Amino acid sequence: MTDPERVLFVHAHPDDETIDTGGTLATLVDRGAVVTVLTCTRGERGEVIPEDLQYATHNPETLASLRELELRKAVGILGVRDHRFLGDAGARWASRSPRRYADSGMQWGRGGLAEPTTEYDPASLTSAEFGDVAADVAAVILDVQPHAIVSYDTRGGYGHPDHIRAAQAARRAAEVYGVPFFEIVPGSDGGSIVVDVSEVLDRKRSALEAYRTQVIVDGDDFELSGGQRRPIATVERYRRSAVTDSDVIEFRETHWFSRFLVSVVAIVIGVAAGALFSVYCQSTLTIAGQPLWIGCILGAILTVALLTGMRLAFGTRVVAFWCAIGIIATVLLFTVQSAGGTLLVPTIGSGGSINGQGILWAVTPVIAAIVVLAWPRRSARPTGRIVRPAVVKGP
Repeated sequence: MTDPERVLFVHAHPDDETIDTGGTLATLVDRGAVVTVLTCTRGERGEVIPEDLQYATHNPETLASLRELELRKAVGILGVRDHRFLGDAGARWASRSPRRYADSGMQWGRGGLAEPTTEYDPASLTSAEFGDVAADVAAVILDVQPHAIVSYDTRGGYGHPDHIRAAQAARRAAEVYGVPFFEIVPGSDGGSIVVDVSEVLDRKRSALEAYRTQVIVDGDDFELSGGQRRPIATVERYRRSAVTDSDVIEFRETHWFSRFLVSVVAIVIGVAAGALFSVYCQSTLTIAGQPLWIGCILGAILTVALLTGMRLAFGTRVVAFWCAIGIIATVLLFTVQSAGGTLLVPTIGSGGSINGQGILWAVTPVIAAIVVLAWPRRSARPTGRIVRPAVVKGP
């Protein structure tokens, strides 16, 4: 093939690439495609099945080394020649020093529910800045120039936090560079793309057997460290995916510099809006002989609209808060009498009378900020609790 198909698979841990996509990897390789497997962590928080390997559970580095060896053997069996770990050279954004993303871990909760672990590891994949993770995936995209990217669905298959983050980062990088994104369809139903992997099933089985720490192969079935028993699938399913609301990354998950820059811009916009509205706050329109405080009314409406738009657009109170600070500070400044005795927002009229327009405009930004910032969020993001995968019996 003069221009072979290039496909990038993004997975969270060693063995995921074989369990979820092993047959597809082997099939693509056999048909002349250039396949790259990107693994985000070394799975050092995983469980270990064999008794003779239990020593590795006491040292994450030891377990990581074992799983690296297993991964190298498995992808070799499948025929994949290009494997990379996220953060290593070749999978790290240019000008940044290599880093190592650690397994975030997870735990099974009450009632068969799974949830993220309560232990915090600053080196873990889910603790890293989302922008860093997505940028490192993007570095591989720029190097490989894939025709397609494959990773998990929005729930990460079965909900592991590392699966979810890997899928989010891969999907975002694919969107930025305009590469088609395909998500793995868990289970035996669904999917617009169905890959029959029966011809390479022996290699998939052998690759699964390479993972002694995590997998027990028993004929046409395999069992995971959590006790889930599944058939070795002869069909692997995928679907073309578009970005959805659930893929949107929260403001707090973006890089700190991005948050800082957006907050500064919000303050500047607030100052500009406060100054503009203050200049025209004394404007009136006479209708049927009655003065209408058109300047104050429009200023109040536009202030509420601006803060509400900030809140909805960014999905956070932070940006709207800084915009409100800019408006309020500017209005308060304009109510202070200058050296020349002039005021843009007078609160006291001639003769000591109260200036209603000035009073109204002085308090409007404060009231608008309180209402907009105190309003409950539109929807809560999932807490990360998911249903434990069902045990599937073999035929």
